[in-house]
Amino acid sequence: MIKRYSRPKMEAVWSQENRFQKWLDIEIKACEAMAKMGEIPESALKNIKERAGFDISRIDEIEKTTKHDVVAFLTSVAEKVGPDSRFIHRGLTSSDILDTSLALLLREASDILIEDIDRLLAAIKKQAFAHRRTLMIGRSHGIHAEPITFGLKLAIWYAEMSRNRERILRARDAISVGKVSGAVGTYSFVDPSIEAYVCDQLGLKPALVSSQILQRDRHAEYFTTLAITASSIDKFAQEIRLLQRTEVREAEEYFSPGQKGSSAMPHKRNPVLSENLSGLSRLMRSYAVASLEDIALWHERDISHSSVERVIAPDATILLDFMLDRFTKLIETLVVYPKRMLANLHMTNGVIFSQMVLLKLIEKGITREDAYAIVQKNAMESWEKNLEFKELLLKDDKVRSHIKAADLEEAFRVENFLTHVDLIFERVFGSP
Repeated sequence: MIKRYSRPKMEAVWSQENRFQKWLDIEIKACEAMAKMGEIPESALKNIKERAGFDISRIDEIEKTTKHDVVAFLTSVAEKVGPDSRFIHRGLTSSDILDTSLALLLREASDILIEDIDRLLAAIKKQAFAHRRTLMIGRSHGIHAEPITFGLKLAIWYAEMSRNRERILRARDAISVGKVSGAVGTYSFVDPSIEAYVCDQLGLKPALVSSQILQRDRHAEYFTTLAITASSIDKFAQEIRLLQRTEVREAEEYFSPGQKGSSAMPHKRNPVLSENLSGLSRLMRSYAVASLEDIALWHERDISHSSVERVIAPDATILLDFMLDRFTKLIETLVVYPKRMLANLHMTNGVIFSQMVLLKLIEKGITREDAYAIVQKNAMESWEKNLEFKELLLKDDKVRSHIKAADLEEAFRVENFLTHVDLIFERVFGSP
């Protein structure tokens, strides 16, 4: 997926170059802190900062022997620094580097995802305002309920995606934590002030307490947040799939010139992008489950979480980046059919105005139970015999004895359902 659907900016976050650079940044910041405390000669620090670097091919070569990536990295750095490399990684453990760098990488990924969401929000908002008063039927249980507007449907999506934006910001904060506390988190060979300095320089918070690792509830929160966001996209995509069904055809994905929907049936125009997004959201939810499984580790640490995170950290962030981009383009080019929406709204002979008639009867003094029975009787006859609901009501003696024809006509005005559209838009999008 990554190779076929390239997302260069997000992929760069997870490149070997960026990952090793984060490791080196942490090691150098730790050396700076130690130099301030007099634990490392200033001359050694100067030499380390000038000469420290790494060679990815050399790291790979060394790791074939060491079977340990951090040791291989440190050996590669030492080859460039020389004797002063003995001061690098002093009192630290591998997880000090791995966990702190993972926080930096996930934070970088979060910033890209926020940018993606902002673009999607702008696309949804534009379509919402374009269709603020585009009437369509609202459905519950898949059955016609009462009129809404397509803009209101999109306003719901906008509000939900805004909440996802807030969730990712919170998850970004939750994951922006580092640890430089040594082998089992006791600071036995590294002063707590070293951790404070490193984290401050990198824009992280030091963990209040850690074992050999940062606790994985933080990471589970992060990946679960990504899964929730993907599930929202799944929800929106599923709605488009439903609206594109031949029997409905109220909206559909843009079908470009030359595009083919089927190898066998030339007439096909399928919601393939939405289906793709629904499928990918399932994968995203599996990453959340994997991150939850990572919370329970043996004692102060095992590495069962490590293999999981090496897969899900790049995959989940790259995948959500792709999903957000794909859905944004889908929304920007979405084809909407207002006339079809209006035709579908009127296809049930007016039974969708049943609540309005019910309330009119109640206003005239009939009990709710009796009014409901009167309206339902006529609605069922309209359904079953394919007759106009309003005409049946006008012939009903119980209805005519309480409601004048003009009042009944008022109950069938579709504009009644648009009264508070502007209010809702103001609450969702703010004042114009």
